[in-house]
Amino acid sequence: MTADVVAEFNAFLDRFLPADYQENYQRYRHDVRLRREYQAAAFDEGWLVPQWGRDEGGRNLDDPEALAVKLVGARRRVPRLLNIQGVGVAAPAIRAFGTPEQRERLLRPAIRGDEWWALGMSEPGAGSDLASLRTTAVLDGDEFVVNGQKVWTTQADESRWCTLYVRTDPEAPRHRGISCLILDMSTPGVTVRPIRTAGPAIESFCEVFLDDVRVPKEALLGPLNGGWRVAMESLEHERDMIWVNTWLETNRALDPTLRAAELTDAQLVRLGRSLADAEGLRLTGLRTAAQRWAGISSPAWLTLKLFGSESVQRAALLSLEVAGEQALIDRTIFDERLESLGATIYGGTSEIQRDIIAERALGLPKGRA
Repeated sequence: MTADVVAEFNAFLDRFLPADYQENYQRYRHDVRLRREYQAAAFDEGWLVPQWGRDEGGRNLDDPEALAVKLVGARRRVPRLLNIQGVGVAAPAIRAFGTPEQRERLLRPAIRGDEWWALGMSEPGAGSDLASLRTTAVLDGDEFVVNGQKVWTTQADESRWCTLYVRTDPEAPRHRGISCLILDMSTPGVTVRPIRTAGPAIESFCEVFLDDVRVPKEALLGPLNGGWRVAMESLEHERDMIWVNTWLETNRALDPTLRAAELTDAQLVRLGRSLADAEGLRLTGLRTAAQRWAGISSPAWLTLKLFGSESVQRAALLSLEVAGEQALIDRTIFDERLESLGATIYGGTSEIQRDIIAERALGLPKGRA
């Protein structure tokens, strides 16, 4: 059955992707029109969220089949989604916790890419530590009045909606006083300021300022003061997405090194290690997925984000060093290295990942400030 699904997905890609797509991948990687059309076409044919029901835009595939589709997409380097957090985080949260009205109104445009989403999580004093957030929402009649600031909010300047995490009970323990609101980014009192980056970026980053923003009570996503669970369960959907993406990015970053005419012995050793990293990432991802499907709790999956993001950085640095002066001519090599630097920040910094591994996998005592 999985072989049939893979064959059908490959046939879809053969029909959709330009004939010279693989040959000119770096150019197509930044083709906004192609990326937009791919997301819409993949949704329309059920390939974007294939594990979901057909009435939701999926194909009712089981977990192994859905992962097989993701891996085929990674191998063939399908166009990157324009608003990846809408599909990977916001939509699963709406599907799991939304009211029937919220699901009816918001799910399809989020998955298809017709309406973009931002994630209102990180704050100046609460980067990878969501429980430290200080943005407040006070219920005033039928509305929440929101005040605070978010930062590193990806694509906030282009998004229609935001899953906004706020503190609704300042007296409750840190994890229990948080709620999630669906924020219309055009609401009065919302100010978005793009953050300049050191080089070209696939997505924009922004600061978001919230000054007496009034959000209807019916925009609450999930239970009041239950936002921590909404965040954790929606981020769980990133698990396979992140390791598959970092596996793809590691291999892509190694392309210039694999094409190099000559390598030193030291560079050959580093190349071998990076290729082993990529294969180790793939095999560990598959193993943890199989354990999850079997109902087995394995701490190995906790290592995938840290291992994958640092593998991408090592691979990109190697290709930059091998290219030498050529990197000044071929900007894709330099840009690949620059882009890789963010891998150990987004989705949870490496420092936070090490804390999580220490506490949850190794059973070490929680660190104290």
